[in-house]
Amino acid sequence: MGRLFTLYGRAGCPLCDDMADAVRPAIEAAGHRLLAVDVDADPALKARFGWDVPLLFEGEAEICRHFADPAALAERLAASP
Repeated sequence: MGRLFTLYGRAGCPLCDDMADAVRPAIEAAGHRLLAVDVDADPALKARFGWDVPLLFEGEAEICRHFADPAALAERLAASP
């Protein structure tokens, strides 16, 4: 089922919820999956990102930081895997 996009965030983070709500429809409509990862559940991710969330990635490529960027997401969705 398509490509995997990862949203790094944390529970109780309004910006994280907003980004998920903003990007999920486009990702799923394109036939891809969005995986939400709580950085607080993994010490390595917490050390890597700290409070610098939300972040949307596909693989190692960062797409959005702190706020949804519809243009950047559309460009990434249109790109070949």
